Amino acid sequence: MAFEFERLDVAGVVLVKPKVFGDNRGFFMETYKKSEFTQNGIDIEFTQDNQSKSGARVLRGLHYQAAPYGQAKLVRCLKGRIYDAAFSLKTGKWVKVELSEENKHMLYIPADFAHGFVVLSDEAEVAYKVSGEYSQAHERGIRWDSVGIDWGIDFEPILSEKDKNLPLTPTRQIDLCSHAGEREQTKEGI
Repeated sequence: MAFEFERLDVAGVVLVKPKVFGDNRGFFMETYKKSEFTQNGIDIEFTQDNQSKSGARVLRGLHYQAAPYGQAKLVRCLKGRIYDAAFSLKTGKWVKVELSEENKHMLYIPADFAHGFVVLSDEAEVAYKVSGEYSQAHERGIRWDSVGIDWGIDFEPILSEKDKNLPLTPTRQIDLCSHAGEREQTKEGI
């Protein structure tokens, strides 16, 4: 098996630890294998890949898309270090993990979650697969400091103007429950 799948305290969120093969030449690892993800309860069709580069202290988020354009995500840090956070729109619970080029871990986040990250290194490159294409009409967000996430930082983060002006709560009540049908895309037990 090329991956270890660790279920986290918030239902649906999974820390994925790839098996890394290293030697004097460098390393090799698989970053996604549909059969193994499906066998471990993540039966999602990813339809778009995204990548961002951010400087030190940048915080992006918390972002999500309203149904029917919700996006499950598989997030990894290619360069640098980040705290990656997922906030459940259904339960209000959250989880935060460190992703880095050293640990090579990935975080699977279901579609009914808002997502954000903060850069802990001089810069970070983050790549993520998503289960739905971007839809500006369904783009939503919640202000990073409004839902009780302990970001574990001792600095004022750098935010985009858009992220500074995000609402304190999900913009519409329907956003809180509209992803329920999308849960069927993942197998029970995650």
